[in-house]
Amino acid sequence: MEQPSGRSTRRYRIETKSLSYDVPAQSLLLPHCYTGTGRSVLKNVSCEALPGELMAVVGPSGAGKTTLLSVLAGVIQPSKVSGEILVNGRPMDVSRFRRVSGFVTQDDALFPLLTVEESLAYSARLRLRATANTTAAVRVRELLKDLGLAHVASSRVGGGGTRGISGGERRRVSIGVELVHDPAVLLLDEPTSGLDSASALHIIKLLKSMVLVQDKTVILTIHQPGFRILEIFDQVVLISGGVVCHQGPIVLLESRLKEAGCCVPPHVNVLEFAMDSSDAMASLEDSQPPTPHADQQLVKIPNAAPKEDNKVLYANSRHKEVLILTGRFFKNASRSRELFTAKMIQSLAAGVGLGTIFMNVSDMQARVGFFAFSLTFLLSSTTEGLPIFLRERAILQRETSRGAYRVSSYVIANALVFMPFLFAAAVLYATPVYWLVGLRSEMEEFLYFTLVVYLVMLMANSFVACFSALVPSFLMGNSVISGLMGSFFLFSGYFIAKDNIPTYWLFMHYLSLFKYPFEAFVVNEYGGRKGRGECLDWEIKNGCVLNGGMFLRQQGVEESQRWSHVWVMLGFVVGYRVLCFLILCFRCHRMRR
Repeated sequence: MEQPSGRSTRRYRIETKSLSYDVPAQSLLLPHCYTGTGRSVLKNVSCEALPGELMAVVGPSGAGKTTLLSVLAGVIQPSKVSGEILVNGRPMDVSRFRRVSGFVTQDDALFPLLTVEESLAYSARLRLRATANTTAAVRVRELLKDLGLAHVASSRVGGGGTRGISGGERRRVSIGVELVHDPAVLLLDEPTSGLDSASALHIIKLLKSMVLVQDKTVILTIHQPGFRILEIFDQVVLISGGVVCHQGPIVLLESRLKEAGCCVPPHVNVLEFAMDSSDAMASLEDSQPPTPHADQQLVKIPNAAPKEDNKVLYANSRHKEVLILTGRFFKNASRSRELFTAKMIQSLAAGVGLGTIFMNVSDMQARVGFFAFSLTFLLSSTTEGLPIFLRERAILQRETSRGAYRVSSYVIANALVFMPFLFAAAVLYATPVYWLVGLRSEMEEFLYFTLVVYLVMLMANSFVACFSALVPSFLMGNSVISGLMGSFFLFSGYFIAKDNIPTYWLFMHYLSLFKYPFEAFVVNEYGGRKGRGECLDWEIKNGCVLNGGMFLRQQGVEESQRWSHVWVMLGFVVGYRVLCFLILCFRCHRMRR
């Protein structure tokens, strides 16, 4: 692997001194509440990782490997642990450290519908600034070659029911996504989990080559490495029950076991023997492990991080972030053909179906019922974005925690992508249903009706986006959204008049997504000179007893609300997006904390 030209060599030594971490106990009655006493996960951990070395944190399940790696990666805030975390001899500055490091989680948080090259390219565009020597395209070509992914560059990543590349290749893509900005420190949680021995060996050799050529600090966790993988590690940290039993080369572990009187059987992995033998682990815990690298002459590493790391937090302006994220959203959306094709067919079929059912109705009650049912359909059938929002939320949290882009850029791009799609769906629904039902024949009224349908879809989409940022799962989100939509219908004023709604529930009437478009439909049909004069109820003896103007007064609707309701609906669209932004900011901030 050739070192990319034009990049400075940054070297980081990471140390922990007497590190301890306790997980607070979770309340059985209140799952999100914690008591003061809990379980000790890390106990007095001292270890050291050097640049130019590949260090593996190993141990049995539940030993505290992932927790230790999370502390080193800054995922667990240093203020929540006791002891010291030092980077080049100074206390860890989490925000700065995240910009110079890469953290690959055990789960591959990738877009399954993007190709391998696109996944790396979007990550590079978000995390790199184009310069004379380094561009996103050049960096992607380097990574495809270095990671051995050039032959699958145009293949989709896959996963989650979508066919794509193999598990080993997908894991290399996850590593590549974190390597695009050339981090000096790379931390990986179980990079070989679920892979066959050949794929696992390939990934470890890849990491070793980066260590040798680029002088990076690489730390990974691994459960039970085989002989060939074990020989590649420079340092092994053996941890059991949150206690470090050994740090050093594997040959040192073997000699310590022999000194303790433990006989390692021939053809048995010394590390597996140490973890499987309770006597061996007890002897290692009883003997004081040697100070890491005590017998080595270390190259002095400067305490201060390079000044370039402190200049900016984000590689791009907000405007450019929105453009990049919009392109990525659109590419994902255009490849979700089944979902969006179904939405278009549904809109057209519903428009034609409802139009033929209510064809040329002149009865006032039937038309009002049509307006009510249209809104019921439009507001209830726009949850197609929920699984998309939930799938992308995990990726958003990971990318924003590493400083790839701003949360606000994500929210804006997400809204922009859905706007043309929902506009097409609104036109497909409104065009047949309006003329088949026989509503007012003026083009101005038809355009207003289409605008209201479009705003209803935008409101529902923003509403779903807001609650997808809040709920933990699809089932919970679907349940909450359906319940709230039902409440909006109930308090809209159609089923129970506003004057009859109890005072303590009146706020729901004004928050209803059903109220404003319903009244807009009524004003559009029965407002204006022609609408006010239309007779809705005729008696032979008394003549016209109810016209459009009288009906509007009965409903408590004024013609001046024709456009004010449009602004209210736009306010709902923006308001729910702002709430979505605030919730996502809180989630991402909590993840960073």
